[in-house]
This record gives sequence, C-alpha cells and structure tokens, in this order.
Amino acid sequence: MVQTLAAAGELQRDLQRELTYDGPRAAEAKGSKGGRRPAVAADKTDAVRTAYLEGRSIAALARDHDVSRGAIRTAVADLLSEHTTDGQEDAPAPELPVTLDMPGKVADFLRATELEPAERAALDQGVTVRRGQGYSLRVGTTPAVHRQLLARCQPLDGIQGAPAIPAQRKARREYENRVTALTGNTP
Repeated sequence: MVQTLAAAGELQRDLQRELTYDGPRAAEAKGSKGGRRPAVAADKTDAVRTAYLEGRSIAALARDHDVSRGAIRTAVADLLSEHTTDGQEDAPAPELPVTLDMPGKVADFLRATELEPAERAALDQGVTVRRGQGYSLRVGTTPAVHRQLLARCQPLDGIQGAPAIPAQRKARREYENRVTALTGNTP
C-alpha cells in the first residue's frame, strides 16, 4: 500500500512538472521573451542610444529619463566597449589595482630609496600589518607599479657589490613570488 501511495505521489509530481514547463514553452512559442521588462522603454531606447553616442554621460541620461545608471548601461550595453575605446579595438584593458603584502624589510629598503611618484604614493598609502616580530606592508596598486617596486629592490640580492643580508634576500624573494603569481610571468 505504501508503494502504491509513493507511485501516485511521483505521478502527481511528474504531471505538475510538465504543466509548469508547458506554460513558458507556450509563451516562448508565441514570441514572449519572459523576464522583467526593461526600465528604459523600447520607444525611448533609440533616443538614449543616440544621446550616448553624442557624448552624454550615463549619469546625465539616467537623471533625464528618471531611471538608474544600470538601466542606461543595459540600454547601451552593445555600444559601451566600442564607444569607450574610441575605435581602438587593440587597446589593452586598464590594469586594476591589486593588494599584495610586501615584507617589512623590503618596505624599509624602498622607503630609503629614490622612487617615482606613483611608487612613492603606493608605499605611503600602504597599511602596516603586524606579523610576529616583524611587519608586512599591505600595498594596493596596479601590477605594473608592483613590478617597478620589485625591480627597485634588486640590490637586496647583493648584486651591486654590496653584501647581501640573508633576511633581506629572503624577504625580497617572498615579494617576488607574490608579484610573479599575480602577473603570471617573471618581472
């Protein structure tokens, strides 16, 4: 008897599943897309797209049409990549800032070294994180600046006639490993 009730329950579940899927299939066959309607109405989309191509900002268009900036981005989504690169399809994507922990010995060496303004700003904006007896400097900047900072601390390996201090060499290698893992190649 339990098996009969279980079989009847399975049959009922299968019928409900089929009826549930029949509704969207029928709507799709009629041409209905389903989902939420776009916030920018179809009759206003052409005006929004034209204004965007003429140079109006997304924020200004959102204010004018009383919708969110995301709604405007959706309306002009296919134009965004073309318009922002100004026709340069081979233009590289901008590097996004990443945060790496720089050993304190490397940070101390770099603070005493002459640096470019971008490198100096990255070090000055770093956050000190205590680690046991030493510390790390949590630096958030682009991978290119991390590579430049790594290149500046080459003397810690004892290359330029100065004796290498093992702890500094180890700290530099640790930072080098982090930068290499970030960029995927050797600096």
